[in-house]
Amino acid sequence: MGYVSAVPPPRNDADAESEPEAPDRRGGRRSVAVALLLGALGATVVLLASGRTWARGTAAIGNDSLQLAADGRAVTGLPAALAIVGLAALVAVFAVRGKGRLLVSGLLALSGLGAVLSALLGSDGRRALDAQAARTTADSAAHVAGLTQTSWPYVTAAGAALIFVAGLLALRFGRSWPSMGGRYERDGSPRARTVAAVDPDRPEDLWKALDRGEDPTGDPGADRAH
Repeated sequence: MGYVSAVPPPRNDADAESEPEAPDRRGGRRSVAVALLLGALGATVVLLASGRTWARGTAAIGNDSLQLAADGRAVTGLPAALAIVGLAALVAVFAVRGKGRLLVSGLLALSGLGAVLSALLGSDGRRALDAQAARTTADSAAHVAGLTQTSWPYVTAAGAALIFVAGLLALRFGRSWPSMGGRYERDGSPRARTVAAVDPDRPEDLWKALDRGEDPTGDPGADRAH
């Protein structure tokens, strides 16, 4: 009768590579690229669209009328400011781990949502044009007439929505994203340090090994002593 062992045979690297990758890990790797693309693109759109003309109007000066225009930053500076915050949060997501990453991901999502709301609620532009009319005519009671709006506030809101989606992806998959400067493999285990070969006949190799804290004689007990 043959001997039967209850201990499973050791797994080799070929078996590990042949196993299908976990769905969460695959989704996490794809979400990194998507979140980076959406966040960077959204912030760029918000910053560019905020510098465009959001509203136009006319101010009366005697018997003449003066054409006035206000860009997004004159109407409301919140979308551009929140886009910069979101861009910084997107980078900071990869610099922290654990609860810190969750908080930064929430900040990323909130900055996108706040930029959307501020772009839509502040798209009127009447207040900015009235202030410009008062400065131009030197009349504090001056108001603009024939107010018209452009599509740039809605373009700004669309870009801010991309930042918001990037934040949602960070909240959902951020725990599986890599950290900036972390010496870890995809499964979270530390990377094995590769030891350079030392030629005992080359004095420069011996000195380099000593500088790295290695034992050039090959004695493993000496490295542990360090």
